[in-house]
Amino acid sequence: MKGIVFTEFLEMVEAKFGLEVVDDIIEKSSLPSEGIYTSVGTYDFNEMVSLITQLSERISVPAGDLIYTFGLYLFESLGRAHPEVIKSYNSPIGLLYSIEDHIHVHVKKLYPDAELPTFKILDKTDTSISMIYSSSRGLYRLAHGLMEKCFVHFNSSAVIAYELLNNNGTEVKFDITQNG
Repeated sequence: MKGIVFTEFLEMVEAKFGLEVVDDIIEKSSLPSEGIYTSVGTYDFNEMVSLITQLSERISVPAGDLIYTFGLYLFESLGRAHPEVIKSYNSPIGLLYSIEDHIHVHVKKLYPDAELPTFKILDKTDTSISMIYSSSRGLYRLAHGLMEKCFVHFNSSAVIAYELLNNNGTEVKFDITQNG
């Protein structure tokens, strides 16, 4: 997993819960990297699982909720780092429709070895989109948070429903309808 995800996650934890919590979850996770991440490095996904698990235990919030919250945070962070990508869209549906053909192509240029989820578009209108999320990591709650924040970015909102197509969340159908 790309180091930028780790650095952004730890920045979110520090901003929301303080440096003491960051130090505590790193210490309790017994990480091979010792919690020293660079944005360009690549680290074992299990380190992220350990950090999220430790944070969940530390603050008594379910891991899935933390992953969703991180998705909300990550959209803003990525938007600040790469505003040119988001500025090329005039609607959240348009941005979501272009994840595979534009957003992920841009990410792959920056991080060639990034393991990205795939999004298969099933249906799209001006105000709705249905897609299948697929990823061996099962971080559909992260995708949900990113989608939610996408609508906020465009001063809009949406009903985002999802259905797990398997128990481990590696395939999830999202049905998204933009409000008014």
